[in-house]
Amino acid sequence: MYLLVLVHVLQSSVLAVHSCPALCSCSYGNSGTAELRLVQCSDPELLVVPVNVPSNTVKLRLEKTSISRVPRAAFYNLSELQFLWLAYNSITSVHPSSFVNLKALRELRLDGNLLTSFPWEGLRDMPQLQTLGLHNNRLSSLPAHAALFLPNITYLDLSSNRLTILPAELLDLWFPLPEQQGAPTRRRVLGLHDNPWLCDCQISMVMSLSMSLWSPVVLMDQLLMCSRSLGQSGMLLTQAELSRCMRPSVQPAATRVVSPLGSNVILRCDATGYPTPTLTWIKTSAYPDCCQQNIVESSEQLPRNLESFMQESPRVGVRWSIISLNGLSYRDAGEYRCQARNMGGISEALIKLRVVGVTRLSRPPKKTPKSQKTPPKSSPKYRKPNQNPVTINTPWMKENQILQNITPPSIKKTQTAPDPLSGVNPPRYKEEEPG
Repeated sequence: MYLLVLVHVLQSSVLAVHSCPALCSCSYGNSGTAELRLVQCSDPELLVVPVNVPSNTVKLRLEKTSISRVPRAAFYNLSELQFLWLAYNSITSVHPSSFVNLKALRELRLDGNLLTSFPWEGLRDMPQLQTLGLHNNRLSSLPAHAALFLPNITYLDLSSNRLTILPAELLDLWFPLPEQQGAPTRRRVLGLHDNPWLCDCQISMVMSLSMSLWSPVVLMDQLLMCSRSLGQSGMLLTQAELSRCMRPSVQPAATRVVSPLGSNVILRCDATGYPTPTLTWIKTSAYPDCCQQNIVESSEQLPRNLESFMQESPRVGVRWSIISLNGLSYRDAGEYRCQARNMGGISEALIKLRVVGVTRLSRPPKKTPKSQKTPPKSSPKYRKPNQNPVTINTPWMKENQILQNITPPSIKKTQTAPDPLSGVNPPRYKEEEPG
């Protein structure tokens, strides 16, 4: 009995590797020394994604079928798959987990379907993906979070959809600022034509930057049309319209600020751009180069958006913002970023705040002008009539020394009890009876 079960399992495994799905054709090809398998299914009677595709398939083409949806884990057994073409079917939905385990996939094409949305987060399951084709669908919007999953995509075709606005996050991905370029910028090919774009700064910036020398982006078709508002007829983007759009630029009042513990400080930054950018403050790190030994590690989560700040726009294209920090503590020390954002992109400036402790210094003795010097508080009983007054700073010690020099022979010193305030034995004098 167990032997029969084992034989059945082995037969199923062999079929999974070598069998070909119904309504499909399978073939082999050579690429160097590696043997490739191609599976192609183009029968209009095919209604669902076949589940018995050989596991060693490298290229799968499901085209011109009646498939309407791509279910969860539809290609889970195809870990060697490198090319997946699902073009010109009737697909209306793709599950976010449809592409699980496609770790070797390099090319995904969904052109010519009926998609109104795409699960961008599903790109995480295809870390090697470089080509994504979504031409001729019904996509009406691109979410901002799509930029998080597109860093590795070098060929993206969004042409012939219903897109109207490009999120600024995509511009930051495609056209990074020089200070944001950690590694060499990848050259990308984009298809954006044949969409009802609105004439705004995003699409204008893409057009302008793609035409510059050494641009990291190449447009498949540079004849982009846009309209002033939805429903209006489109027009070609012109250079005059492009000149009005300006990516934001941020200038802080100071990049390094040092302030005493307990003091108040104001951080300020100014931004320019068109449309007029909005400003936000973000604390990105704490205690740079100081203060760790003075405080217990803070539990605040960083980076953290700051809410208590003020911003004003004195005129179009200009905005400034300040954030006030009162009664500084060591926890206020750290790095603050002033971030400017408009339809043309995002820019930011870094400000480092250092908080230093204050040591209380003793006040030096107040100097008295020579013209206001006062005579010593010695008893007038023992002062000579014509003696000039003497300034004495230490009451007992200096007075004792002076009186020693001026004591007449008829006066004899005697010791008395110590002064209760100074602890010094003051001299006391009495006159001797004439002998």
